[in-house]
Amino acid sequence: MISYRYDPNDPVPTLGGAELYDPKGPMDQRSIENRPDVVLFTSEALEQPLEVVGSLKVKLWASSDAPDTDFTAKLCDVYPDGRSILVADGIIRACHRNSFEKRELLESGKIYEFEIDLWDTAILFSKGHKIRVVISSSNAPRFEPNPNTGKPSGLDDETRIATNTIYFSKEYPSCIILPVVSP
Repeated sequence: MISYRYDPNDPVPTLGGAELYDPKGPMDQRSIENRPDVVLFTSEALEQPLEVVGSLKVKLWASSDAPDTDFTAKLCDVYPDGRSILVADGIIRACHRNSFEKRELLESGKIYEFEIDLWDTAILFSKGHKIRVVISSSNAPRFEPNPNTGKPSGLDDETRIATNTIYFSKEYPSCIILPVVSP
């Protein structure tokens, strides 16, 4: 497991992606990947090209000491020179993990399963490249920072720092689902 502290007053800045404002598109994420509130999972260098086409999802087992928080995920293509280029990103607000109609707050320290939709894509990861999944709890201004208080969005001037924990084990198999096209 890995824990990090998410402060809504110091969110991870948006850098590229499917945006209408600049900078947009497939931007290098290295400048924000070294933050203490960002967790990286990186594969070994690919021994052959890997074609991914379809719907991308991150299944995440996580807990928080806050009644509500966000979990964000990015898929990046890491080039041999170290560039980490954004392919896709998404977010889940913890209180809406089961439904967008009904808010369900978190119990402090309880482990929950979250599914983060990274939408559809088509990409060929080249031989020698690495696949990276980036987990955090913010991506602003693309997504409004969660104040971590449990109150409905836009109705709270208060914020609190959350300690969020990601689990990855046989019991809590956090993973990314990549629809790989057979060679």
